[in-house]
Amino acid sequence: GSDGDYDYLIKFLALGDSGVGKTSVLYQYTDGKFNSKFITTVGIDFREKTIYRNDKRIKLQLWDTAGLERFRSLTTAFFRDAMGFLLLFDLTNEESFLNVRNWISQLKTHAYSENPDIVLCGNKSDLEDERVVAAAEARQLAEHYGIPYFETSAANGTNISQAIEMLLDLIMKRMERSVDKS
Repeated sequence: GSDGDYDYLIKFLALGDSGVGKTSVLYQYTDGKFNSKFITTVGIDFREKTIYRNDKRIKLQLWDTAGLERFRSLTTAFFRDAMGFLLLFDLTNEESFLNVRNWISQLKTHAYSENPDIVLCGNKSDLEDERVVAAAEARQLAEHYGIPYFETSAANGTNISQAIEMLLDLIMKRMERSVDKS
């Protein structure tokens, strides 16, 4: 549609190591489906969803980045453009959790401020038998950075809309603050 069909355009970026489920999480949010056959995202792709909040029509653009190192130079350009970040790791993969600190330091360097809006998601919570990252450990890391934490599952949809809407709330608050200042 034309530019007249929404009040706000908000861009999110999903980040995290390759294979943590970024594409599946976004797809579950926009389409309500789980596709176990996703191929690796090459470069960058995005999904859209329009939602209503406080009588405003908000068009969400959910950008999906490749987690692979060789695409890192490509993704840093998108850091500047995004208003909020959904940072994912895989609860069944210790390395993806250890890399959260690295992703956050990348964000602090390349995003619109040193304190960007981030929501941390421990994904694949449905694979309880394969879990290697304790909930308490992940919560502690999130608290250290002062960011919200959710355990999500793209397979059954647990906490995905909650995590994305929390990120949206943080961004809307930030936008209201900057409007008040100007």
